[in-house]
Amino acid sequence: MKDEIGLWIDQKKTVIVDGSGHDTTILNSNLETEETKSGAKDYPAEDQHDRRISGYMNRYYMEVIAHLKGAGNILILGPGEAKLELQKRLAAAGLEKKIVRVENADKLTNRQLAARVRDFFATQKQAAY
Repeated sequence: MKDEIGLWIDQKKTVIVDGSGHDTTILNSNLETEETKSGAKDYPAEDQHDRRISGYMNRYYMEVIAHLKGAGNILILGPGEAKLELQKRLAAAGLEKKIVRVENADKLTNRQLAARVRDFFATQKQAAY
């Protein structure tokens, strides 16, 4: 794992990019698959549905965190609550000191994300000198 990692996250997908912008990993939550598996006619009780979704999301965040364990600096981008939930879970895992910034970001292509991560960490290095 590279020392600098940037990622874009929402509840459906995470795109992880190393600080150079070269290596990209995509993780899917499979939440859409789970939601469409149950037809409208046979929805389980709402609390069962919520527990099932919560289970999917817990596994999703654990998978994302597993990919970040070796990182020294983490930039988190995303449009909604998922980035904040990841930040909270990283803190619970003792990795909060590795988070250098959390920013709002609408949908980005993989190339746009790679460029943004590369530029962010290049600016960080210049500021350190």
